[in-house]
Amino acid sequence: MEDELRCPTCKQLYANPVLLPCFHALCLGCALDIQTPYTPGVALAVSGGSGSNASGGHNGLHSQANGGPGSVTGVGAANGVANGAGPGTRHSSHSSAASTASSNTGSESVTSDQDQSDKVSIFSEADSGVVCCSNTSRPVSYAGTGQLQGLLQGSVVAPPGAAYCLTCPLCRKLVFFDDGGVRNLPTYRAMEAIVDRFCAREALRCQMCETDPKVASLICEQCEIRYCEPCRELCHPARGPLAKHTLVKPRGAAQQRESVCGEHEETLSQYCLNCKIPACGQCIGEQRHQTHEVQSINVTCKAQKTELSHNLQQLSEKARSTTEFIQRLKGMSDKVTESCMEFERLVHAQCEALIQAIHDRREYLLEAIRMDKDTKIRILKDQQSNCTGKLQQTTGLIQFCIEALKETDSAAFLQVGSMLINRVANTDMTWHQEVTNAAPRVSPIVDLTLDDAALARAIDNLNFIQMKALKDGDERCPAAPMTPTILPTDCSAENNSVTVAWQPPNHSTVEGYVLELDDGSGGEFREVYCGKETICTVDGLHFNSMYNARVKAFNSAGEGEYSELIGLQTAEVAWFTFDPVLSGGAGSGLIFSKNNATVSVEGWEHRVALGSVGFSRGVHYWEFTIDNYTAETDPAFGVARIDVARNKMLGKDEKSFAMYIDRQRSWFQHNSIHERRVEGGITTGSTIGVLLDLERHTLSFLVNEMPQGSVAFRDLYGVFYPAVSINRGVTLTMHTAMDAPKMDYF
Repeated sequence: MEDELRCPTCKQLYANPVLLPCFHALCLGCALDIQTPYTPGVALAVSGGSGSNASGGHNGLHSQANGGPGSVTGVGAANGVANGAGPGTRHSSHSSAASTASSNTGSESVTSDQDQSDKVSIFSEADSGVVCCSNTSRPVSYAGTGQLQGLLQGSVVAPPGAAYCLTCPLCRKLVFFDDGGVRNLPTYRAMEAIVDRFCAREALRCQMCETDPKVASLICEQCEIRYCEPCRELCHPARGPLAKHTLVKPRGAAQQRESVCGEHEETLSQYCLNCKIPACGQCIGEQRHQTHEVQSINVTCKAQKTELSHNLQQLSEKARSTTEFIQRLKGMSDKVTESCMEFERLVHAQCEALIQAIHDRREYLLEAIRMDKDTKIRILKDQQSNCTGKLQQTTGLIQFCIEALKETDSAAFLQVGSMLINRVANTDMTWHQEVTNAAPRVSPIVDLTLDDAALARAIDNLNFIQMKALKDGDERCPAAPMTPTILPTDCSAENNSVTVAWQPPNHSTVEGYVLELDDGSGGEFREVYCGKETICTVDGLHFNSMYNARVKAFNSAGEGEYSELIGLQTAEVAWFTFDPVLSGGAGSGLIFSKNNATVSVEGWEHRVALGSVGFSRGVHYWEFTIDNYTAETDPAFGVARIDVARNKMLGKDEKSFAMYIDRQRSWFQHNSIHERRVEGGITTGSTIGVLLDLERHTLSFLVNEMPQGSVAFRDLYGVFYPAVSINRGVTLTMHTAMDAPKMDYF
């Protein structure tokens, strides 16, 4: 409460407090210090700038000691009233403590000025705080708002007769006074009584007593020290320089006082509800209150005290709940500290367990290395032993043969000569196989490496996960994962496939991801992948289309939010080659070369080779160059579905659409039905063009850049792969990523 009892200017307890029309208070001395003379007829600019500590200013304006806006603020309809001043509240409460001079000055009321002030207040929905009155019930001082036009234009014009002005240091509202100045303000009797009671409760003691301080009887305004009577005589004698100091009695308990009318010296017994001021009996009998609603001042006071008590009760309930909330926060702070310490111990234990697991695994790996070393050494020793035994046998044979060669008896030598020749020949052969071409059975180099990339990546990703907030006692479980982050630098589009990569969400338990793409035309999204990987390539999309991708994570607690969209543009024209896998694999008999752009075959049976991409939308064109054509055979060119028969000529089944051609002519063929013979064949160096227009759903062919007949096939719907069927004697190369030629027939 002490902050409420301190003057906003001097920051000390209120001394002789006066009440401003805005219901803020000032010490009378402070109000006298900050009031400034006003030059009549000068407009005052409205500003919201910051003030300084200087007092006084141009045209009577000044900045207050406590800072704040440095010039007056608009009032009335522009700003309303601070501290709940109600509409039409234009007078302050009565005070009998005003000086005689102030009373005399205040009695000089000018009816026209009062009426002008009333008219100004009519324009405002709330009191402007610029009408103040003296210690009587009659408004006397000039304290009206500036003219309304001045307010709207950012300046304030004082009412006629204004001699002083004052800006409230709290709400910055401007108050004008007549010659009496701030002495016309009423004494803030309630504040004065509260301050007196507060000081009495504080029981101000002597500041000079060494032990057991006594109640202070005097206080020096210059020294600002409290003295009891013995200490004053000892420490502050009334002589020398101290004789000029002012000694006053400390504040005592508030005395019971009765408010009287300053004009009629009668007790204020009534309260005018229209003027919002207390009045005596004579004031009520005057003309200005005859038509006003009047009520006993005690009844009005009781009603306002009751209302205030009710509001205080509600405010006390809120304060009590706030106090309980603060206690809860304090308790939670302790619990946070305890929980974090426990969690630190848990994390430390888990990390120690991981470190121990790494140590155990290290010992296992080192033991495996030692075992591998022992195995290799044993194998090498066995091989060394075998080679040593072989060498000994061979050496013995060589020595025996040398001794046999020394035999002079021809018959004796011939008895074993053939056997020795065969034995040496066999030994030489086996020596060549077992020794000369032999290699060490094991490598001396350890051809192993430690696969620690996944573990290092896991350590880098080791982090906390967000748990679901549950009540005490409930089992903790992970919350739904947060949003993954798509990595644009790792995303790409090639031909009719797109690759999307994303980063796992932080602090989340993730069991898998769901990747969704739209239809390439801004339509609905559909799921294209569900799994644990963080990168996915989607094939078989439309060419020349913009696909939007998004991804979300999920776990047992639910699904997270979708990531932001990323757009990926597929290629306008297709680049592709033959696909050995789609063409039947290693057993197909097809021979691919030049990065799978060239194909040939050894057998006489037709074999189908398929391209690496399939088309379902757009216009696509590719060509074949005949690199070798020596046999009387009919290569076939066209398109096929993925499940076409690989061991038949293209066009023999319902899954393919083709043109087969020889040296002189060509035919269109589908499902073993061939028709529309066209003259003109191929030789080595010829080119065959295939135009697949899936916008018109047609297939056409060109030979040496000239159309080979009209449109070959129509009503083609679905996914089609470039295809060709060849047999022995034909080698051709496919060229892709070509612009489609303009055809003048459809």
